[in-house]
Amino acid sequence: MDNLIIYFALYLVIINLITFFLFWNDKRRSKKAGWRIPEKTLLGLCVVGGSVGGILGMRVFHHKTKHLQFSVGMPIILILQVGLFIFLFMRSF
Repeated sequence: MDNLIIYFALYLVIINLITFFLFWNDKRRSKKAGWRIPEKTLLGLCVVGGSVGGILGMRVFHHKTKHLQFSVGMPIILILQVGLFIFLFMRSF
């Protein structure tokens, strides 16, 4: 059980760092009119655990803040993830 928690925490750190980096990269590319990272990719990373990195990336880089699916959707995703985690944690005891 301890290893599972360590692996899960490591996964969350990595996926959030990747998501944060991709928000930075997409913002940088938007200024240079380069190839952009699809919104589905950014939201997908948030769904699979990178919601904290996505929210931080959105706030730090002021990126996608006017898009409703990001400004409202990502906090909802985070709330659902925290709720699921609490439910699974309580169920394990």
